[in-house]
Amino acid sequence: MRCPFCGEENTKVIDSRPADDGSSIRRRRLCDKCSRRFTTYEKIETIPLLVVKKDESRVPYERSKIEAGVLLACHKRPVSSAQIGRLIDEVENAIFNAGENEVRTTRIGELVMDKLKKLDQVAYVRFASVYREFKDAKTFMDELEKLNGEGGAHV
Repeated sequence: MRCPFCGEENTKVIDSRPADDGSSIRRRRLCDKCSRRFTTYEKIETIPLLVVKKDESRVPYERSKIEAGVLLACHKRPVSSAQIGRLIDEVENAIFNAGENEVRTTRIGELVMDKLKKLDQVAYVRFASVYREFKDAKTFMDELEKLNGEGGAHV
């Protein structure tokens, strides 16, 4: 592993432990040359996953697309980056643990909405409004009423 600070190829692992998500290993490393420490994560390589879009086209799975949508929904909300990271990890684990080599965008969207609903209801409504393509205020209000009917706090 190359040192990200000085580019040295010789680094030592000084600590290894399971990462918080349980699906990767967190390693603390020490550079032999500049003595700086850094962290790496080791994950099992999975089969390539294709995302099936609404028009039935297929594109390679990209975590960054889920991350961008969740970040936008959580903008200026009391949600930490660690919580967002855990949410995305949980969605990814559900997708990859299904053992399929294709996943529909609808499945990804439903997983994200389910997790956001539990994390922050305002972020959930924001994400749902884009994902479900709310056409008017009535559709938006229907979603809020449904959310409140499920025992959610008033949004």
